[in-house]
Amino acid sequence: MQSGAPQAPYRFPTALHSGVLLSRYKRFFADIELANGERVTAHCPNTGPMSGVCQVGAPVYLSHHSDPKRKLAYTWEMIQVDGVWVGINTGLPNRLVAWGLEQGWFPQLTGFSRWQREVTYGKSKIDFLLTGESGLAYLEIKNTTWATGSRALFPDTVTTRGQKHLQELMEVRRQGHRALLIYLINRSDCSEFAPGAERDPRYAQLFWQAVEAGVEMLPYRFEIAPEGIRPLGLAKLVNPAVD
Repeated sequence: MQSGAPQAPYRFPTALHSGVLLSRYKRFFADIELANGERVTAHCPNTGPMSGVCQVGAPVYLSHHSDPKRKLAYTWEMIQVDGVWVGINTGLPNRLVAWGLEQGWFPQLTGFSRWQREVTYGKSKIDFLLTGESGLAYLEIKNTTWATGSRALFPDTVTTRGQKHLQELMEVRRQGHRALLIYLINRSDCSEFAPGAERDPRYAQLFWQAVEAGVEMLPYRFEIAPEGIRPLGLAKLVNPAVD
């Protein structure tokens, strides 16, 4: 992993196609009208409710895939909400973090020279297991798009899987290893972050227990654009209960 300032933004492997959202349905499908007037059905790689970021009539960008085995050639990548691009592809954050690790985007993760993805721990798989002179670090990634004003929130629905991840990361800390969560804020208009207690009170409770246990919470802001994605640094972690 390189250190210092980011070397380059993350760029999409292929050029993106612009359009307008017509509808999203059955979780996995979105009807889009492309800039040339053609109407296509795109894969929606986001199974959540997409609170506040699924606005019919909003500009969107799609990636195109020529693999004949795919049922849908287009994948929905981002949508513009109140003038800000929001990344909605939940498959992208792990690739983005892998790129960022190589580029030295995350100063909190210096001292780790190697990493593996999807490593089993407990009854789950950790997104990244980092190793190096600093020992071991277990890193989980959460895609974050829901926002109220300038505050990003996660989750936007009940997530028993996310609750389990917090409990297992606390166990990692009890074993003496570093445990970290990157909340990848997939939009540039949020300066604060808090757990989404309104949608999942149990998750919020476990979140603050994990903070007390030493799990490191890293709510990273990102600027999303069709030309590429770059980090903007950490958002401020806030506890609405003590505001």
